[in-house]
Amino acid sequence: MVLSLVIISMVAAGALAGVYILTLENINAQKKAKQQEAILAVLPEGAEIDEIEEIDGLTVYNAMKDGEYVGAAVQTEANGFGGPQKIMVGFDAEGKIINYVVLEHQETPGLGDHIVEWFKAADKPGQNILGRQATGQFIVSKDGGDVDAITAATISSRAFLSAINKAYAALHDDVEAHTGASQVHVQSDDVQSTTDNLEETEVSHD
Repeated sequence: MVLSLVIISMVAAGALAGVYILTLENINAQKKAKQQEAILAVLPEGAEIDEIEEIDGLTVYNAMKDGEYVGAAVQTEANGFGGPQKIMVGFDAEGKIINYVVLEHQETPGLGDHIVEWFKAADKPGQNILGRQATGQFIVSKDGGDVDAITAATISSRAFLSAINKAYAALHDDVEAHTGASQVHVQSDDVQSTTDNLEETEVSHD
């Protein structure tokens, strides 16, 4: 019986490994395509990637249009309530936020997963960050900031804004490296973790 279980386990493991290998290339291709679509979605129309750099562990895609710098897309991330949030955010040449796309997240359905659209609601200026001048200090109103958090999902909201702050910090470091301009000191710490998880729980209100 033990031998049979061992053989079955080995066959099952081999089958899973085979399926993973066969699908890995397709999965990676889909992720790359989604990433490229996100870059285009957060940059000014007609902009083209001119230079790609790694700044503070984040990828910065500098963009040009008609020979002029028009902004950059930054792939950023932070740890949310359910796990990592990976976000592509676009800035114009003045540092204003153009758009963002959530690439991956593990937030609670119906609560934290609202990060996908919550912070770009044009009719709700208290939560909309699009068009705002980035400062690296986006903070939820509960913590004394001026951005309305997702209802019952403050931890997810803090993580999202932390990721945006990190993106701006990386972008500003890039600008400083190329122009010699003074660096603005920004807060880019990850989400307050253990204490917050004890204080708040993202639950549905069904």
